[in-house]
Amino acid sequence: MKTCKRWIALLTLLGIVLFPCRAAAENDEVNLHARAALLMDAATGRVLYEKDGFTPYAVASTTKILTAMIILEAECGEDYVKVSSNAAKQPKVKLYIKEGEEYKVSDLLYSLMLESHNDVAVALAEHVAGSVENFADKMNKKAGELGCKTAHFITPNGLDATDEDGANGASAYDMGLITAYALQNPEFLELIRTDSHSFTDKTGNRSHTVHNQDDFLDLYEGAIGVKTGFTNQAGYCFVGAAEQEGNTYISVVLGCGWPPQKTLKWQDTKELMDFGKENFRLQSLTCNIKYPTVQISNGQKDNVTVECLRKAYHLLLSDWDEISVHSFREGVLAAPVEKGDVIGWERIYVNQYLLAEFPIVAGEDMKPVTMEFSFYKIWQIFSF
Repeated sequence: MKTCKRWIALLTLLGIVLFPCRAAAENDEVNLHARAALLMDAATGRVLYEKDGFTPYAVASTTKILTAMIILEAECGEDYVKVSSNAAKQPKVKLYIKEGEEYKVSDLLYSLMLESHNDVAVALAEHVAGSVENFADKMNKKAGELGCKTAHFITPNGLDATDEDGANGASAYDMGLITAYALQNPEFLELIRTDSHSFTDKTGNRSHTVHNQDDFLDLYEGAIGVKTGFTNQAGYCFVGAAEQEGNTYISVVLGCGWPPQKTLKWQDTKELMDFGKENFRLQSLTCNIKYPTVQISNGQKDNVTVECLRKAYHLLLSDWDEISVHSFREGVLAAPVEKGDVIGWERIYVNQYLLAEFPIVAGEDMKPVTMEFSFYKIWQIFSF
């Protein structure tokens, strides 16, 4: 029962346990060019719409969202990166940094996210992890921790690559999870919202100015960013985010045309964002189920009270979403029972997908029948 109590402490701290949940969106309501697309509620990770959203594809420079987060979490912004020959020879798009030059990490992060420079991505990766291969290990570990199921990263810049475990890529869902995580970081938000940034190398002999290439910031009300991408395998890709009526939506479009169809990714992103804004409203999910007592075997009383440790929960819902609540609990408990012991679960489903669960717990202690207790009860009977 002590293990159960540790779980209770964790669940109480988190409030609820979240699970991936798809919406029952009607696909013909969204007309897209992308071969894979997804709209996600940033607050919960719930999928509001998806088109082949769980299949891995090449994701090009949207990879750099995760690269930037690993760099930021390394807390090395004041470090100077010494450019290697490997970094300097990366293909364009590039900053054309030169072998032996040194740049501050915090400056290169703007180069990475605003203009998507491939040489900078490698320089940063090598600085933090010692090699591109070691950095990829960090990327894949982090992706796993965030709940990504198909993501496999080989390069920090998202260039097309393949190794013994497969191709560099991820699903639209994985990219949504990574982005939802990144948007919680104030430094990341500052990066992707910056119009331009100027900096020099350590000697001051070379200066650079990078400009934000994310047109979505000017194309959509409430736009936050996030990252564009293109390779021959990936096509045009874009991971976007926008705030509407206090809700943050994340959109992912992969394989959204090839040259010269450069603007289709903006059309698809606006289509997804409009779909979210027009069809979903933040609603409160409440449950008023009161659970009866549970029978106790070998207990000093016949029954024990129970309660559900539920909390108020708010969720973006549409008119077609179906909400259901299911619960289960032990029919008979064996003493001893301690207050707070988990005896069941209350689960909320949206469109038959598990969204959250709350523990049902014993509301009081219940000691087992002992010889001493039995003698006491007998004494009570005959003492009258």
